[in-house]
Amino acid sequence: MSIKPGESSGWASSRPRSSSSLCATLAPMPLRIVMLGDIVGRPGRLAVAHLLPVIRELYQPHLVLANAENAANGSGLTPEHYRKLRAAGIDGITLGDHVYKKAQIIPTLKAERDIIRPANLPPRAKGQRWMCLPAGEEDAKRNVCVLTVLGRIFMNLPVNDPFETIDRVLAELPGPDPIVIVEVHAEATSEKQAIGWRFNGRVAAVIGTHTHVATADARLLDQGTAYITDIGMCGPQESVLGRRVDRVLTYMTTAMPAPFDVAEGDPRVCGVLIEISDHSRHATDIERIELKADVNAPPFVAG
Repeated sequence: MSIKPGESSGWASSRPRSSSSLCATLAPMPLRIVMLGDIVGRPGRLAVAHLLPVIRELYQPHLVLANAENAANGSGLTPEHYRKLRAAGIDGITLGDHVYKKAQIIPTLKAERDIIRPANLPPRAKGQRWMCLPAGEEDAKRNVCVLTVLGRIFMNLPVNDPFETIDRVLAELPGPDPIVIVEVHAEATSEKQAIGWRFNGRVAAVIGTHTHVATADARLLDQGTAYITDIGMCGPQESVLGRRVDRVLTYMTTAMPAPFDVAEGDPRVCGVLIEISDHSRHATDIERIELKADVNAPPFVAG
C-alpha cells in the first residue's frame, strides 16, 4: 500500500503484506530498510520524530537511515541535532555537500560509527567514508554497509570520481558478500541513473538524494538493484525545496538579496522502503513512502 500525498490518518490500518503469516513462518522474511530523504530544518526534524513510530509500525523496518545534511536551519548538522535524531530512532545518518556547514559536527564525525560524510571528498576530509550497521532479527543479525557519494555535474564542491570511489569502497568492505546501500547525493538525474546502472547487481540499492523533490521512477533494475533518482525531503511541502516561497520569489523576480529561511507549512516525511533477500543480497522490492505530519500533535505542540 503506497501512502497517498497528504494522507495523515492512513496509518490506522496495518500495511498489507504479500505473504500470509503461515507463509512467513516457512520462508525467511526479507531485510527491510527505510531510507528517509534530506531532513530540512525544524519542521523536518519534528516531522521525523513524530512519524518514525508510525513508520516502524507500518513498515516494520530492521534499519532506518536518513540524510541529515539540512537539519540545522536548512544547512548542516549540529551535534545536538545528531543526538536528537538518533534518540528519535534514526539508526544511521548520512550527509551531503553541506557536511561541514556546521563545523561543530566534525568531532562527532570523527568519533561516532553511525554517521558518514561523502566518500568521494578529498582523503584528508574528516569523518568516515562508509559505515556498517547491524540489522535484522536478533537471532540473525547481519551488517548493512552504507556509503554516500556526491555528484560532479552542476555541483560546487570539488570531489573525486564517484564511480571510482564506489569501486574502491566496495573492495574495502568486510565480508565476502556484504549488503550495500549506495546513496548518490547529486543534482543531475543522468549522473544518478548512470551510477545506478554501473552498480546494478553489485549493490542492493542506489538511492538518490539532494534535489528535495521525489521522483516517480522507483524500480528494481534487471540485476536486482533497487533504484530511485530522488526520494524527496523530510520537511515543509509548502515551500520551494524547503525554503519560504515569498523569499525565493523575491530573489527570483527582483534579483535582490533575500534570506532563504526554512518554511513551515505542511511538513511531511518522504523516503523509501527497500526489501532485500538475505540469500541473494539483492533487492526484491522498493516502495515510496510519503506521510503527512500532524502539526497539532507532539512534538509540534507540548503533550
